[in-house]
Amino acid sequence: MRIPAPLRATLTPTAVLRLVLGWGSVLLLSAFGPSSPAGLPTPVLWLLLAGVVVVITISSFGVVTEAEHLAHRLGDPYGTLVLTLSIAGIEVILISAVMLGPGEHTTIARDSVMAVSMIILNLVVGVALLVAAHRRRDLRVNSTGFTQYLGMLIVLLSAVFALPALIGEDGSYTPAQAIPLILLTLGLYAFFLARQMGVQRTDFQELPDIASTRTPSSTSDEVRPPIAAVLRQHRAELITRTVMLIVMVLPVVLLSHEMAALLDDGLERLGAPVALSGVLIAMIVFLPETITTIRAAVAGEMQRVSNLCHGALVSTAGITIPAVLTIGLLTGQTVLLAETPTNLLLLGATLLLTLATFAGRRATAVHGATHLFMFVLYGLSVFS
Repeated sequence: MRIPAPLRATLTPTAVLRLVLGWGSVLLLSAFGPSSPAGLPTPVLWLLLAGVVVVITISSFGVVTEAEHLAHRLGDPYGTLVLTLSIAGIEVILISAVMLGPGEHTTIARDSVMAVSMIILNLVVGVALLVAAHRRRDLRVNSTGFTQYLGMLIVLLSAVFALPALIGEDGSYTPAQAIPLILLTLGLYAFFLARQMGVQRTDFQELPDIASTRTPSSTSDEVRPPIAAVLRQHRAELITRTVMLIVMVLPVVLLSHEMAALLDDGLERLGAPVALSGVLIAMIVFLPETITTIRAAVAGEMQRVSNLCHGALVSTAGITIPAVLTIGLLTGQTVLLAETPTNLLLLGATLLLTLATFAGRRATAVHGATHLFMFVLYGLSVFS
């Protein structure tokens, strides 16, 4: 029986290995895994947790790989949107698994989104700028698209971290406040996506004078056919890769519950700060996208760097917060969102630094170094 070409291109040896590893781990843990991590010796617990994290990371790489293929076929901003939504979806899965697992996790959403914000806006952006500046001088983004990202981030992160302390109860939204916030956040994010993929899509593409200096792989409308034509011409490949993406993300969903229980018990034994759980989740989630961002920076595609970083954070806030608030309403859990004054100061300074970096004539290696310095400050605050 002849295998269709799109399926052959998708089912590479690496993809098959990831599928076997992910689903094999799910089956092994279901059959032989401990009913509770509390009875495990500490070395065994950490060894098992490390194995689960490795499998989740490898499966996440598979998800991102398929998303990258879709991104290449669809072009920006559609392709990058597929990638950022995939990453945001994985984060929602991991946070939800922790919330629905044993124990109290009132701050896991706050800690994870804060960690994601600092990792993306400072660590990933800082490394990307240093790498890009080493190879190229003209590092600019489409300022119209960037300012829309920044506006969304200011509004969404203020609603997440600052407003609950002012109008909520003990740093949490009341149900009467949470319901309209969920609807408004989803509505604003949906409106933003509609504009980004519609009449304002050129705002999120490389500047014409920069794109023209690169190879014809540029994602401008002049070299790419309309999205409807791409969907018709490559329908089989797009469907196949989408199905593969879903099949690869399912082990992440199933293993995340095991990871949540092991991580919770392990950090408790270490006496580590609660916020460290959110940092670890954020690092696991964004490791594959970090590599993608660095590749874009090496190629000098600064608008793609912005789409990946700032777009990912907009997606995280626009999807994760409504999701965790909904879980809180359905399960009766308290979702503590209000941040500490220290983290609010760091976040505000980071947003100002982001504006200074990308709103100027060009970004430089000095900008990258300042972003990395800000991330170190955040790291110090976590362990203070």
